[in-house]
Amino acid sequence: MNKKIKNILKITLPLILGVFLVWYSLSDVPLPKILEFWKSSNKSWILLGLFLGFLSHLSRAYRWRFQLEPLGYNIKFGNSIMAVFATYLINYTIPRAGEVARASILANYEGVPFEKGFGTIVAERIADLIVMLGIIIMTLFLQFDFIYGFLIEKFDVTKIVIALVFGIVLMVFFLRYIRKSDSKIALKIRVFVAGLIEGALSIFKMKKKWAFIFHTLFIWVMYLLMFYVTSLAIDDLNGISTGAILIGFISASFSIAATSGGIGAYPVAVYLGFSIFGITKEPSIAFGWIMWASQTLMIIIFGGLSLICLPIYNRKKKNEHIL
Repeated sequence: MNKKIKNILKITLPLILGVFLVWYSLSDVPLPKILEFWKSSNKSWILLGLFLGFLSHLSRAYRWRFQLEPLGYNIKFGNSIMAVFATYLINYTIPRAGEVARASILANYEGVPFEKGFGTIVAERIADLIVMLGIIIMTLFLQFDFIYGFLIEKFDVTKIVIALVFGIVLMVFFLRYIRKSDSKIALKIRVFVAGLIEGALSIFKMKKKWAFIFHTLFIWVMYLLMFYVTSLAIDDLNGISTGAILIGFISASFSIAATSGGIGAYPVAVYLGFSIFGITKEPSIAFGWIMWASQTLMIIIFGGLSLICLPIYNRKKKNEHIL
C-alpha cells in the first residue's frame, strides 16, 4: 500500500470510527437523557476524579525526568508537565502524533536529541503496558468465578473448550512461525518483542528505578480511582461492584487507542464492560460520556495553555542562546 494512503487511513479511520460510535451511543441514549444524568450527578465526585486525573499527569511528567537523568539531561519540571499535557491534546487530533510532538518539545526547549527523547517515551509506554497487563491478570484472577459463570451461561461449554484448544494450538504454530520465519511481519514482531523486553529490563538499570516503579504504579492507581470516584457521581451506579469497575476500566482503556482520544468509543466501551454485570445501558453510557467529557475538558484547557505557555516559559533561555 502507498505510504501516503496508509498515513491518510491512519488519521481518517479512527475519526470515522469515532463519529460512528458517537452516533451509535447517542442513538440509544439521546443527548437530552445524558444531560439529565449530568444535571442530577454529584459534581463533587466528578471534581475529585478530575483532581486524581491531574495528579496522574503530574506524576507522569515527574517520572519522565528519571528516564532522562541517566542520559545526562536534567529537564525543567515545568517543561515536562507542559509537554505531557500537549501530548494528550495533540493525540485528540492525530493518533500517536502527541508522542512525536512531546519528543520535539523536549528537543526544542531542553536540547535533548529527538531520538533519545522519543526512546524514553517508548520505554515508559512499555512500563505502562506491563502494568495494564498486570491489571488484566489481577482482574481475571479476582473475577474468575464470575467470568467463568458468565461464559458458561452465555456460551456452550463444548464450544468454549474447542475454541480454547484451537486458540492454544494456533498460538503455538504462530509463535513457531514468528521465531523461524524471515518475512517482514515476523521480523517486525521479533523486533517489537525484543524492544519490549529490553525496555522493561532497562527500568531496573536506572539509578532511581524504585522511584520510577512507584510513580508508574501511582499513575495507574490514580487512573483506577479516577474511574471509580467519578462513577459515584451517578446515583444509578452507587454500589457498583469492584469487578464491574475493573472490567469497565480495562474496556474503556482499550477504547482510547481505538479512536482519537477515545471519542465515541469510550462510553460504548464502558457500557460493554458494565453490561456483563447486568448494569443497564442508560447510566453506563451517561457515565462514559461524563467521564470522557470531564477528562477531555481538562486536557483541552491544560493542553492548550501548555502550547501557549511553552515559548513564554522558555523565552529567557531562547534569548540566551541568541545572545
